[in-house]
Amino acid sequence: MLLEKVQTADAAAGAPHETFVLNLGPQHPATHGVLRVKLTMDGEFILRAEPVPGYIHRMHEKMGENRNWSQFLPNTSRIDYLSAMTYTHAFVLLVERAAGLEVPPRAEYLRVITSELNRISSHLVWFGAFLLDLGGFTPLLYAFDDREKILDLLESVTGSRLTYCYYRFGGLCNDVDEAFLSGTRDFVAYMRPRLDMYRQLVTDNIILRKRLEGIGKVDGEMCRRYGATGPVIRGAGVPNDVRRVEPYSIYPELDFRVPVYPEGDCMARYLVRMDEMEQSLRMVEQAIAKLPEGPVLGKVPRMIKLPAGDYYCAVEAARGRFAIRAVSDGKEIPYRLKLRTPSFCNLSLFEEASRGMMLPDALALMGSLDLVIPDIDR
Repeated sequence: MLLEKVQTADAAAGAPHETFVLNLGPQHPATHGVLRVKLTMDGEFILRAEPVPGYIHRMHEKMGENRNWSQFLPNTSRIDYLSAMTYTHAFVLLVERAAGLEVPPRAEYLRVITSELNRISSHLVWFGAFLLDLGGFTPLLYAFDDREKILDLLESVTGSRLTYCYYRFGGLCNDVDEAFLSGTRDFVAYMRPRLDMYRQLVTDNIILRKRLEGIGKVDGEMCRRYGATGPVIRGAGVPNDVRRVEPYSIYPELDFRVPVYPEGDCMARYLVRMDEMEQSLRMVEQAIAKLPEGPVLGKVPRMIKLPAGDYYCAVEAARGRFAIRAVSDGKEIPYRLKLRTPSFCNLSLFEEASRGMMLPDALALMGSLDLVIPDIDR
């Protein structure tokens, strides 16, 4: 609307209507990786924003067709390195369902505990980086300080701090000790007051609200057209969460709320993720309280061979619905592996949603989508 008023005023004044092309990226802090966006500008306003991905394409799908099911496990955590646990969770679930493998209850509980810790860690990275995009540096330091505590916990059981390969077909590679469980309980007790502090320091800050409220409107219909999921569609008023609509693992046994905000603006997507951290803390707390004794790895054949067929599995990752479709011809190597990643779909709506926006507001919109570029260039 503002762009139309400016163009009308220029036409009335007899000013020439000129446009120019501006490259955002592929080396730009606001794109959080080597993503290029080709912007056609009319002064400060965006006429068209054309995302140009592909700068770091790593051929994960093709790699999955050139190694056996077990050898592809480490690849899954490198697709979205900030939500690594949930990506591996999707792959092991697919193989276990197709092969009929039973997973011990203790392993399922530990999978949810570690996945939800990883979700909080991912949201903390988004929180700090998003505010840095908007010009605020201090919250980044707080967020990464809290994230380090999660990384310490996950490192104690997985041996890694970023890309994990902790899950196995039929369970986990090793059990957790009491130090991990007590440390996780302490983290839950520590993190809740920190979320209150974030609310006072950032969320209720009038400068942030003026910067985000009413900016980057995305409604539910636009999300459906482009396949956007996760906090993007829940920030548009649609309560779509794979953990609810297609339950898996032990999520049906846990009491949690799916945060939904109907406004569809940058602030709504921000609030969804802040609420999700609180809900993840609730799930971790419940899972630890209900954690059963027993083994963490079931009986698994030495060589995995799925029966010939077409298989599909989806999970709720930090950025939305991550799904894997695998076609097996009965051999130990997948015939076809297709990855459905949330960042690619969420980025797809940026061109339409950013039309007519001013450039600083478009950067706020992009940051609210929480893009991970390797997830796009998979």
